[in-house]
Amino acid sequence: MVKPLIAIIEDEEDLLELLEFHLKKADFEVEGFLNVQNIEKLLKEEPIDLLLVDRNLPGVEGAEFIKRLREKGYATPVIFLTAKSGDKEKLEGFEAGADDYITKPFKFEELIARIRAVLKRTKGEEQEVYQYRDLILKPKSRELFVDSESVELTKLEFYLLLEFIKNRHIVLSREYLLETVWGACGEYQDKTVNVAIKRLREKIDPDKEKNYFRSVRGEGYTLC
Repeated sequence: MVKPLIAIIEDEEDLLELLEFHLKKADFEVEGFLNVQNIEKLLKEEPIDLLLVDRNLPGVEGAEFIKRLREKGYATPVIFLTAKSGDKEKLEGFEAGADDYITKPFKFEELIARIRAVLKRTKGEEQEVYQYRDLILKPKSRELFVDSESVELTKLEFYLLLEFIKNRHIVLSREYLLETVWGACGEYQDKTVNVAIKRLREKIDPDKEKNYFRSVRGEGYTLC
């Protein structure tokens, strides 16, 4: 069974080591960080199941950092572990996107129990996410993020892009796209697909620098 992977962001080195020890003992995989410098890179590269975050961090307030992650489309569950214990501060934490809020001092047994509760709850609510290069698609909420920025698509454009990402590096014919995305074959012409892809390109790559799509003469389109 794959162990849940937890990233801890805590600037007190002694406490970070204690957290790593107790969470590993509780059968979690753990990666510890003293600051937020490499967290976004980590989230893009590894399947992090939960972030355990202090609020008093070097260079950034923890709630502000999590709020920015949420605005960029990251949905990784978050528990704040912090000395900020006031009602207003707790509310700030939840409004920033926290799934739970634990104040210091704390008991490791309670922390582990609450981590497991959040993981159990969020795994049940989790929506599928598709990622390709700097594109993140969330089919359940029909959201698209390009380089962490939200981009609005029509329903057809969204499912057209999703079809390409599901079949990355495969050439998709216009006939296939008409049937799977438009839901009909014969009622539309090939140029319908051409126009839709042109509009999609304009929305996700307005500066024409990223070249997500490649046209294959006589066959169709594929992601680059």
